[in-house]
Amino acid sequence: MNPWIKLDTSSIPGGKEELRLMRRSTEFSIMLGHNELMNSRLSGSEEALATLSCERIREHRNAHILIGGLGMGFTLRAALGVAAPDASITVAELVPAVIAWARGPMAELHGTSLDDPRVTLHQGDVGQLIRSGRSAYDAILLDIDNGPSGLTRASNDTLYDAVGLGLAHAALKPGGVLAIWSAAPDPHFTKLLHKTGFAVEELRVRAKTGRSGARHVIWLASVETAPRPGPP
Repeated sequence: MNPWIKLDTSSIPGGKEELRLMRRSTEFSIMLGHNELMNSRLSGSEEALATLSCERIREHRNAHILIGGLGMGFTLRAALGVAAPDASITVAELVPAVIAWARGPMAELHGTSLDDPRVTLHQGDVGQLIRSGRSAYDAILLDIDNGPSGLTRASNDTLYDAVGLGLAHAALKPGGVLAIWSAAPDPHFTKLLHKTGFAVEELRVRAKTGRSGARHVIWLASVETAPRPGPP
């Protein structure tokens, strides 16, 4: 068996543990402590995050898509494959080393996606872009941490609490969608999405493309196309 080789490490702004980029033959892994955050063999659910979201906004012209988390680039590549030619995609990545890895040891995984003219790469917190945008995005895709039950840093929780979800709702255009990836189900979070005013669909998708293996969760939370009628 080929051993894992550590290629690089990086601290996380606001986090206590370090990220480790590992490689075994052609397989890559990004680890946090004993937890594997992502693996190059398991791209199915990250790709579904993009394709399912873009399907919901296929009628939107000049759609603006915000992706939180670059990772190994699976979500971005899938979005580029299905987004319209007039779409624009902003990718927010907090950790500078992850961007460097995309240009360096994992360049083959990312291909030409970062050079696509529809793509803007923002090194910083996706939460800041959400807070500063009002009706700015047709879709917001969050592949941050391990979902609402995060691992890397406590401040990521603010993306998934009632205030953070309210900000995401305000940052979306009518008919827009907030898509969230998670390693596991979270019934409490589903209820919170409903309480925030989203129409919610919860899907289980395969971590690995195919018919076998573990399943991950994707929430598709949509903004109504028109305001709800108030009381008479």
